[in-house]
Amino acid sequence: MSDVYIVGADMIAFGRYPDKTPGQLAAEASLLALDDAGLTIKDMGAIYASSSFNAASMIGQQVLKQIGQTGIPCINVSNACASGATAVREAWVGIKAGIYDAVLAVGTEKNPRGMLGGAPTDGPSPEGLFGSGSMPAVFAEAGMVHAEKYGTTIEQFAQVAVKNHHHATMNPKAVYRNETPLDEVLASEMIAYPLTKLMCSANVDGAAAVVLVSEKKAKELGLSRAVKVRASALTSDPYEPRNPVMFDANSVTKIAAKQAYEMAGLGPDDLDLVELHDCFATAEILHYENLGLCAEGEAGRMIDSGDATLGGRIPVNVSGGLLSKGHPIGATGVANMVEIVEHLRGEAGARQVEGAKIGLAHVLGFGAATGVHILEKA
Repeated sequence: MSDVYIVGADMIAFGRYPDKTPGQLAAEASLLALDDAGLTIKDMGAIYASSSFNAASMIGQQVLKQIGQTGIPCINVSNACASGATAVREAWVGIKAGIYDAVLAVGTEKNPRGMLGGAPTDGPSPEGLFGSGSMPAVFAEAGMVHAEKYGTTIEQFAQVAVKNHHHATMNPKAVYRNETPLDEVLASEMIAYPLTKLMCSANVDGAAAVVLVSEKKAKELGLSRAVKVRASALTSDPYEPRNPVMFDANSVTKIAAKQAYEMAGLGPDDLDLVELHDCFATAEILHYENLGLCAEGEAGRMIDSGDATLGGRIPVNVSGGLLSKGHPIGATGVANMVEIVEHLRGEAGARQVEGAKIGLAHVLGFGAATGVHILEKA
């Protein structure tokens, strides 16, 4: 089976686009990624397009209508916050299987206003059992479990927001690019204890795209800017006694990380940077441990030490993360990979992780799926 490489990667600036459709945003990101690869839609064997709230809009077909209808297979994917990672995974599978030499994967979203998520529509409702099925409440509860077990403090959770907002000041495509000192984070509106407003991800529109190719095609194009996909793992929640009431926020990521590390023949100590799913500040703390970046119970100390900050042992969310770069749900999984690609190419500007050779991109679609991709400089 062929190795798979990313030869084109780009995204639009995240923000609000009231006058554009999700398909228009996706088309713009697609053209940016194709231009980055030096290819056109005529070179693609298939397109995989992801969205969550806009999934019924036939995003892939909308893209092709704008950039060229070539008759290729068009597959639309919806998998909650893991939609973008799922699109890339399916494109990777198609190349691995020898069906395609080049594939476009694009994620896009126009998020609705207000708080996203809510109680499930089937099965026992968490409402009244845990207080709320809304996502801030779910991840607040998960954070408090960690705090009870390991002594994690609200200040440690808040430091995640301080760090990621600082990183975003160096990312021209992040929606929020301003410093938020610790006292400001703690003083912002309380959403679901211990999560204040500045500890919750930014609800925005956006799109991101990557071009994946076979090893043969990558060598034809030249490997100087190519990035090898060392591992692609996609998992769903395993059965656990608590799952009929509320999914566990940790197990599905642990399973995906284990699969990815085994596929890549690498471990957490081999990583130079990580883009993980910080939908809330508490989630980033949990995922330090879920991805093996530190030992169980050590995540609070990891944020205190500066290990996860640019210049630290293993920089996390140097893009600004979902907290500050923004979280257009169907695009997030692809955007996380775009960020890793830029660092492995040495093209991340002021936020560049020096000497980066291997990076991990993670995304959690709560109650749906988790995607983990390990990328390596070719």
